Amino acid sequence: MTLDDLYTTILARKSADPASSWTAQLLAKGPEKCAEKFGEEAVEAIIEAVKDDKAALTSEAADVLYHLLVMLASRDVALKDVMQTLAERQSSSGIAEKASR
Repeated sequence: MTLDDLYTTILARKSADPASSWTAQLLAKGPEKCAEKFGEEAVEAIIEAVKDDKAALTSEAADVLYHLLVMLASRDVALKDVMQTLAERQSSSGIAEKASR
C-alpha cells in the first residue's frame, strides 16, 4: 500500500457512516480532533525514537502517517499538493530553502 492508496481510502471514508469506520469517526469530529490525534501520535513516535525501540517506532510512525493524512483530509488538503511542495524543495539545499521561508 502506498500513501496515495491510504489517502484515497481516507477520502472515501469522509462520506462513510461514523459507526462503521474509525476514520469516519475521526473526520466527523472535525479538523481540531484530527489535529489533536496527529499530535498525540507524533509525541508517541518521539518517545519511541528516544527509547530506540525500532519495532515500536515503526508502529508509531505508521500511526503518524495515517493521522497526518486524516488531518490533511479534514482540511481538504490534497496529498499531491504536499508531495509537490516536497518536490519543489528538492531543487534547493535545505538550509537555503529554510532561510527563504
